[in-house]
Amino acid sequence: MSMKKTDIEKHLAKKIDGRMKSGIVPQRFGQGSAPAAAQHDAKSRLAVPKLVAVACRLPAELAHRLRDQAMNMEGGMNAAMTQAVEIWLNSRSGANPA
Repeated sequence: MSMKKTDIEKHLAKKIDGRMKSGIVPQRFGQGSAPAAAQHDAKSRLAVPKLVAVACRLPAELAHRLRDQAMNMEGGMNAAMTQAVEIWLNSRSGANPA
């Protein structure tokens, strides 16, 4: 006895549903994801201090000079800007406020 097309599709759907229910859940999902989350938290705790993006407009000549200096520094542009701002803030703290 042959089955109708809809009956065949229902039978295949039941087979697929059964395989999905009895299938093993990969470790990256469910309870296996807890160690991965713990590793991510540990990495974030050991990371460098939080950096904040700051945008500013500089004259072209000053920007070129800054870029040239940053290429020779260990930390690049971030280190150059950090050093410049620290020097500027330290020089301002010694000055008398008006």
